Amino acid sequence: MKRVCFQCGEEFTETRQPGRSETCSRCRTDLRVCRNCTHHDRSVAYECRERRADPVTEKERGNFCEYFEFGRRPWAGAQSSPREASARSALRDLLGD
Repeated sequence: MKRVCFQCGEEFTETRQPGRSETCSRCRTDLRVCRNCTHHDRSVAYECRERRADPVTEKERGNFCEYFEFGRRPWAGAQSSPREASARSALRDLLGD
């Protein structure tokens, strides 16, 4: 498993944790974000398994969370929630695409 950018899948090869203002070398997305963290889990409260962490509203923006740990996960492309997928499908049906 590799540490990869949640947005584009670019591998983060440094051994250290990324800084708050550090961005992906390919897509320029912030790296120190909830979506890259090992504690991020969409199925739990505030989408974070670390109970001591303060809630973060923007999961894809750089933040100061002291519990951040870059997760090692396989990159499966940009993922959307089932609710988002059904909303997009309904919109396509409405617009005739």
